[in-house]
Amino acid sequence: MAGHVRGAARPVMSVTAPTLPPHYYRDNFLTLCRTVEAQYADLLSESECGWLRAFRALPFEAQCLYVRLVSRVGPWFRESKLAYPEIGPLAALIDTLLEAGMLQLASQLSVGELGALCTREELRQACAPRLPQAAIGGTKAALLEALDELCLGGEDHVQLAAAVEGLRIVAPAHVAQVQLFQLLFFGNRRQSLTDFVLSDLGVARYYPYRLDRRLRLFEHRPALDEYLACAALEDGWRSCRDTGDGAALLELAGQLLSRGIAYPSSEGRWHRLCNALARELERRDEAEVAARLYARSQRHPARERRARIHERSKDWSAAATLCREILSEPWCEAESEAAARILVRVRRRLGQGAAPRRPEAFRQLSLALPRAQLPVELQVAAHLEADWRAVHYVENTLMNALFGLAFWEQIFAPVPGAFHNPYQSVPADMYAPEFRARRWQELALRLQQLRTGNIPGMLDRAWREYAGLQCRWVDWRRIDRELLAAAARTLPAGHLLAIWERMLFDPRDNRRGFPDLLALGERSGDYCLIEVKGPGDALQDSQKRWLRYFSAQGIPAAVARVEWTHD
Repeated sequence: MAGHVRGAARPVMSVTAPTLPPHYYRDNFLTLCRTVEAQYADLLSESECGWLRAFRALPFEAQCLYVRLVSRVGPWFRESKLAYPEIGPLAALIDTLLEAGMLQLASQLSVGELGALCTREELRQACAPRLPQAAIGGTKAALLEALDELCLGGEDHVQLAAAVEGLRIVAPAHVAQVQLFQLLFFGNRRQSLTDFVLSDLGVARYYPYRLDRRLRLFEHRPALDEYLACAALEDGWRSCRDTGDGAALLELAGQLLSRGIAYPSSEGRWHRLCNALARELERRDEAEVAARLYARSQRHPARERRARIHERSKDWSAAATLCREILSEPWCEAESEAAARILVRVRRRLGQGAAPRRPEAFRQLSLALPRAQLPVELQVAAHLEADWRAVHYVENTLMNALFGLAFWEQIFAPVPGAFHNPYQSVPADMYAPEFRARRWQELALRLQQLRTGNIPGMLDRAWREYAGLQCRWVDWRRIDRELLAAAARTLPAGHLLAIWERMLFDPRDNRRGFPDLLALGERSGDYCLIEVKGPGDALQDSQKRWLRYFSAQGIPAAVARVEWTHD
């Protein structure tokens, strides 16, 4: 029966870019402050509260200028280089901010800061009386190097910068408080004001998950202070790594090994830091210290790296024991796969022999097609449509959407530390190993409901209730209700549940690797998931894992390998 091809990349919901109000950044900043105040007012110190009061007391335009400056990469700015038409003249506003203690004048500048503020030509003019002609005529880097060799003080560097034009060099004050508020709002140190564009809220709608102090990330001030201490240690590690200071790395390792953490809010950062520092020490042949650090971590790849250290030191028994421990209760797909590979090698070393490797028994479709302008996936879909009612180009989009709709309420369940602000499309721990454990009761109940209920009806109700709300699992622009309903009717409940169980085990890795095409027949169970590979393309690890799983679960899947009939 002739079918039709649907491309998942074709938008089905148009999104119009919003027009930003002139002072959107101030509105964003005030929203951030209000959210943090509502959640954490009892944890803030007097100096932190005082900074917020001082900011709110500023005139409107001064608030705008302050937010502009704390949002930019600095720390120092030349007054003459600042221009914000929506704010207007800045000289008087800079005076206001200086008087309020919200800006500071430069009294010291490093050579690097001076170089960031001035062009090569400006440096040549300012440094001409102090540097030899050979240096003056060189590159900007050579100029700065020559200036550094003069060993001038920070005050002299300020004078050199002032000599360029005589105007002020300023930096926003209280940056640490701003960074703290950003941490409390986002729940991490990666994001900042530049990531927070509330103008998107004119289009984006967010699910009204519960947000209150009882569920916040930092329950007490000591929990916040511990997180900040871990962050300082991480900054120290980055500095040691960048400077290549091996002795400092060992000293930092000693600090980590001599202390622990008391609050769940620090766990992720702590484990990642142990892993990162241990890996750097491994590279420096400090395997013993690295292994001890890995042993303190509960995050992949800590156990894998320990197994590799045992293997390199020829402690085959320890490596085998650890690999079996991993395989009995893996933290994630990547760890399980790595442990299986290591175990094959160490069993051979122990004279136990490796289990025979099974050849990849993926069903193959060999296709010879003429080269065309279309993506190869759409060409294969068009070629196969005569054999199916419909062939859809879905990649990861469809399976992720089915998962998101099936477990929407559980994804957005009120779990401590999961939601920091009203503008999240997933909980903070969505891709963490603890995601399932923290919601095991809710997920177990939902799985039982799905096993005994009408899955197509449940998914359609979820579509009607949540359509358009932000969720990272569901890309409303690339999925439509008709496709969702067709897939839910055709894929047997047991197959969907098997796929969802695996996604719940490791949401981070298992959201990827799904086949490109979904071919649907006329009746339930008549379908096939098809991965398309053009000439020379190889299967990725994530794709192989899914294909193996499909084979084990009796889920119809195939690999379509394409050869061109002509160049």
